[in-house]
Amino acid sequence: MPDASARTALTALGVVGAVGAGAAVWGIGIERYLFTVRHHALPVLAPGSPAVRVLHLSDAHMAPWQHRKQRWIAALADLQPDLVVNTGDNLGHADGLRGLRAAFDPLRGIPGVFVHGSNDHLAPSPRNPIRYFTGPSSHNPTAEPLDTSALDGYLADELGWIALNNEATTLDAGGQRIAAFGVSDAHRGWDRLEVLPDRLAAIGAAREGSTVTLGVTHAPYVRVLDAFAALGADVILAGHTHGGQVRIPGSRSALVANCDIPLDQARGLSAWRAGGRTVPLNVSAGLGHSIYAPVRFGCRPEASLLTLLPRE
Repeated sequence: MPDASARTALTALGVVGAVGAGAAVWGIGIERYLFTVRHHALPVLAPGSPAVRVLHLSDAHMAPWQHRKQRWIAALADLQPDLVVNTGDNLGHADGLRGLRAAFDPLRGIPGVFVHGSNDHLAPSPRNPIRYFTGPSSHNPTAEPLDTSALDGYLADELGWIALNNEATTLDAGGQRIAAFGVSDAHRGWDRLEVLPDRLAAIGAAREGSTVTLGVTHAPYVRVLDAFAALGADVILAGHTHGGQVRIPGSRSALVANCDIPLDQARGLSAWRAGGRTVPLNVSAGLGHSIYAPVRFGCRPEASLLTLLPRE
């Protein structure tokens, strides 16, 4: 019969094992389906402007069999947004566009903008999920190419959303003119920050008549956020981090961010300070996950509804 110390050790191991198993059941079987909407109000518009409701979507990582996620995203149209901002990583499978159609079709006709993440170009690859906690993910040169042109054709030609991959534009939403600029995935080095001044100059007259300027990126790297602040963004929107995907419940900081943003700004609304400016930054924890890491713990999948209000 084991002595008291051995029994204590066995009991402790049993408790740890039970807690670990319970956490896995929760993260894999329950929390990754607990979709939520984060609501934020931002006083950034010109005085006297009507409010603008911005639906921020990110990191759907869509696979065709993810019907619960598709139905939940489709129901977001009931929020009646004036503008949709999509910060990339829409695809999670070679046939993911079929699922995106089910999810995004109810948003058809609502003005929108989008940028690419790497998973809009390349399919996810099997890898040890523990490596995610050792530092930013690396590029797999053998990753399966995805049909980016079909994705862009759907988002741009069918939904009417404007691509902001190293581009700038103006558009009408909520009864007013909005300026927006963005970059392609900085995590893969696809951002071309150096071209943005010329892109913004090209829309100069139209931008002067806008009530707000949005900066849009997939990966919120410091270099991108600093440049966006310097270029006059009034609000910055990003994704990529998944909010850490696995967090210690109650903690303000993520365990990892998969980029160089401070860990306490890897999810949600915060203030980005650079060059003497303070700009609201919303980093979405995203709607999905890689099909090879199907877990959320302490970090529910989410969309954000940002209500832009006039400054006092």
